Amino acid sequence: MSVSAALDAVIGVAQSALEGLATLLTPATGTLAAALAIVVFTVAVRLLISPLAWLQARSAKRGAALAPQIAILRERHRDDPVRLAGETLALQRANGASPFAAVLPALAQAPFFMLMYHVVRPGAGAPTGVLAGHLLGVPLTAHLATGLPVFSVLLGLAGLLAWWSSRRARRSMPADNPLGGILTRLPYLTVAAVACLPLAGGLYLVTSAAWTALEQLVLRR
Repeated sequence: MSVSAALDAVIGVAQSALEGLATLLTPATGTLAAALAIVVFTVAVRLLISPLAWLQARSAKRGAALAPQIAILRERHRDDPVRLAGETLALQRANGASPFAAVLPALAQAPFFMLMYHVVRPGAGAPTGVLAGHLLGVPLTAHLATGLPVFSVLLGLAGLLAWWSSRRARRSMPADNPLGGILTRLPYLTVAAVACLPLAGGLYLVTSAAWTALEQLVLRR
């Protein structure tokens, strides 16, 4: 089976799952069923990769516990940044506090993001199935210019979640983490993506960002 055929098969499974969720939700939620199906699907995806978030949180806690030892290394090798970086990384790895663990959930989400991009991307002709749904009168295939009232709420939520996640990451991350600058800016990519994607994609991203914030609250207490 070619890569293209495998991708089409996976997209078909995801679309079938969304259709099933929408059908299941329709009796109770009516016209909101399609949008809620995307939200429920997103939560299911995040539950699937939640063990990686736990590993990330555990690594962050261990990194914080190593702060006194890292301070000693910084003082000892303040004139040799290369050796400081090497010994700091070795210390973190030896204690299960690799700074690269912080990117595991983001890497795991990337395939699902690409999958959802293909699932919610409008095709030729009139939308069918879940993509024929609406959210407060705005089609799930609409973009920012044609769905401004709903998009303004989504963008506001995305911006608030990005600010909160970035601020929390900056406070909890060791100062010498080489990925610190990237990780504190990463949440803001969600805001830009919501502004560019159709409404269905924006729903997926905002739900995923909200789940990330919830995980941070629960796992890093």
